[in-house]
Amino acid sequence: MSKIAVVYWSGTGNTEMMANAVCEGIEEAGSTAELFTAADFSPDKAAEFDGIAFGCSAMGSEELEESEFEPMFSACEPILKGKKIALFGSYGWGDGEWMRSWEERTSKCGAVMAYDSVICNEAPDDEGVTACKKLGAALCI
Repeated sequence: MSKIAVVYWSGTGNTEMMANAVCEGIEEAGSTAELFTAADFSPDKAAEFDGIAFGCSAMGSEELEESEFEPMFSACEPILKGKKIALFGSYGWGDGEWMRSWEERTSKCGAVMAYDSVICNEAPDDEGVTACKKLGAALCI
């Protein structure tokens, strides 16, 4: 049984809904999910988990949220080498450039992507919730 951290930042609640669906997928797959906001997670905690799902909505000109999520993620990057992770988030404009940039950045630090990233325009619909659950389950394999 795997122990998976789900770490997110959400300004409107959309990415939080996605994080909850990721947790459901992890638990439905028979593993343990622990939910954290970006402010409550640190590199020290990462070692406690077999995998990590990171979720952040697009901000500004399609960037990660700058005051809480970006500093936390930057601090975690050095310990992600070889770690199984997945990315998710919501957006309200643009075409998902923030996620493509984040995926590239994550692969450069040597993380192992467990599943294709999931993005939802605004609140996740049924298809988005299902994709988030699959993302969570993939971290357990």
